[in-house]
Amino acid sequence: MFNTDHPGLKEFTHNALRIVAGFLFTLHGAQKLFGVLGGNQVGDLMSRMGIAGILEFFGGLLIMAGLFTRPVAFLVSGQMAVAYFIAHAGRGFWPIMNGGELAAFYAFTFLFFFANGAGKYSIDGWLACRRAASEG
Repeated sequence: MFNTDHPGLKEFTHNALRIVAGFLFTLHGAQKLFGVLGGNQVGDLMSRMGIAGILEFFGGLLIMAGLFTRPVAFLVSGQMAVAYFIAHAGRGFWPIMNGGELAAFYAFTFLFFFANGAGKYSIDGWLACRRAASEG
């Protein structure tokens, strides 16, 4: 059978999830900031939606690159948790029925990256290897 404990597979899927999640998150920010991809551009960047767009676009880029992954993931995980409770939880208990499943999924995906880091194939991983090489 297929060996799912292979370290290369774990590293590949960890990094693939980070890159895809960051990319998709960036698209939500692009909708808000630039009015592209079927989105509506926010007029005031200091509004709740404007700040969300900034966090989503630039946070998604940083997550994709794997730069400052843990603090950025913590920030945007919290953003998604707040978005869930502000925009969705009041419409009912079940996320699939209140429209909040995407916010909940992003919150827990980014919580994973906060706890586990960016992975080996990231800027954070490259910097960690350089630090270890210079210290050892």
